Amino acid sequence: MKSDTVTKGKQQAPHRSLFNALGLTKEELERPLVGIVSSYNEIVPGHMNLDKIVDAVKQGVAMAGGTPIVFPAIAVCDGIAMGHIGMKYSLVTRDLIADSTEAMAVAHQFDALVMVPNCDKNVPGLLMAAARINVPTIFVSGGPMMAGRVQGKKTSLSSMFEAVGANAAGTLSDEGLQEFENKTCPTCGSCSGMYTANSMNCLTEALGMGLGGNGTIPAVYSERIRLAKHAGMKVMELWEKNIRPSDIMTEDAVLNALTVDMALGCSTNSMLHLPAIAHEIGMDFEIDFANGISEKTPNLCHLAPAGPTYMEDLNEAGGVYAVMHELDKKGLLHTGCMTVTGKTVGENIKNAVNRDPDVIRPIEDPYSKTGGLAVLKGNLAPDGGVVKRSAVVEEMLVHEGPARVFDCEEDAIDAIKGGRIVAGDVVVIRYEGPKGGPGMREMLNPTSAIAGMGLGSSVALITDGRFSGASRGASIGHVSPEAAVGGPIALVQEGDKIKINIPELKLEIDVSDEEMAARKEKWQPREPKITTGYLARYASMVTSGNRGAILETPKAK
Repeated sequence: MKSDTVTKGKQQAPHRSLFNALGLTKEELERPLVGIVSSYNEIVPGHMNLDKIVDAVKQGVAMAGGTPIVFPAIAVCDGIAMGHIGMKYSLVTRDLIADSTEAMAVAHQFDALVMVPNCDKNVPGLLMAAARINVPTIFVSGGPMMAGRVQGKKTSLSSMFEAVGANAAGTLSDEGLQEFENKTCPTCGSCSGMYTANSMNCLTEALGMGLGGNGTIPAVYSERIRLAKHAGMKVMELWEKNIRPSDIMTEDAVLNALTVDMALGCSTNSMLHLPAIAHEIGMDFEIDFANGISEKTPNLCHLAPAGPTYMEDLNEAGGVYAVMHELDKKGLLHTGCMTVTGKTVGENIKNAVNRDPDVIRPIEDPYSKTGGLAVLKGNLAPDGGVVKRSAVVEEMLVHEGPARVFDCEEDAIDAIKGGRIVAGDVVVIRYEGPKGGPGMREMLNPTSAIAGMGLGSSVALITDGRFSGASRGASIGHVSPEAAVGGPIALVQEGDKIKINIPELKLEIDVSDEEMAARKEKWQPREPKITTGYLARYASMVTSGNRGAILETPKAK
């Protein structure tokens, strides 16, 4: 056992004395040491129930003959961090989570791991760590929130942000806004639509790193506790069979996850996280690679914010396995991939049933013949930009309009809520990328303000930052190269015509090459917004959005 390094032999007597101080018995030290990475805290609604999940995992591990030992991982609530400096600290936690988990697991020589994440950055951060550490590992998340209900209609966090815009536009009263505030988020769990947290928990199933139901069983269901116990038991089976993340998270598994992503209509943030996970397994993943998958993968689900269904509905319809079963009808998955069940993808999904074709469209009758995400390129985004195509209304799939240029999110929000943005405009928010932000803030406030002001079918938004999974509309993020490194988005001027053609995968500025070159000659880098602490270190190491905003050590001069 790996843990023999710290538990066996006379040289390890000091180590055992410290295990004694923890109250561990000789019998416990003779069993595999299973690290349980708990993302529990009292500030993130998706994490407040993880103490119960962790307790259930511990029971499962102990029942199957392991010794469970808990250690923590941090988590940021993107909703609470939204719209202020706190959002700069969201994406950057992904790498902190991966690094700190690697440090804890290797320092203490755990034999196996159970990852207990839930919200946006914890899932990819812990998947990255699992790939690095490469001991038998399984994931069990905290589960999605139930949808809220306002005036008889289901709601989610995106509804709440859009209600703020509607209130600013005078179409929703203060009393109506308060009703949304009190009823939109009714339970613990990750926010109830196909936002980033739920996207990544579903993709964990598709990757093969979570049991069936990991992405969809609601947080408040006792079935979630049973799933956690089974995950604890299953990790011991993985240990006994020596099935490791490197056996599961292969290139074919990443392709499966990307295919399921397209069918589900996942958050655009998956196009930051899948490349980062792929990087950890040595796979080169440029984001425009996704278009080839999208071209042949139909979009089967329109979950909030793209449509009126929610995670609880997807769960009742058969969950991720039912979606994968539909995809397999046309041979779109690599069904031979190993998973944490100890079985292949094909074996896992062969008996899955689509119980609600209104939630999961049959593959013969999809919402669209192409996938939920698209990567656009052109002279405004030579290295690409990402749009959630499944959440764009028909009339905005092709759009031309004048650029309304802002160098930060706050200025754009002031203009939108102040009525200075009108139908036809293309809002450009720059210097919010991985380096320029730093931290690549999500732009849920401006997209929600646009929708709330009644401009969702007539105004586009382009940024080198990123969007919340709760964003909808013609919102194009991850524009690369970013403004901070002199990308074309830094050269856009007020009134320039921007041309968006999502079906043709194009994002262009109607300015001549000669004029753009002249503007580039005059362009000067901005002084860094933050020069101390973690964000400054992050900015010095982070790559562009099209590469997943992964960290690279600066090369010596």
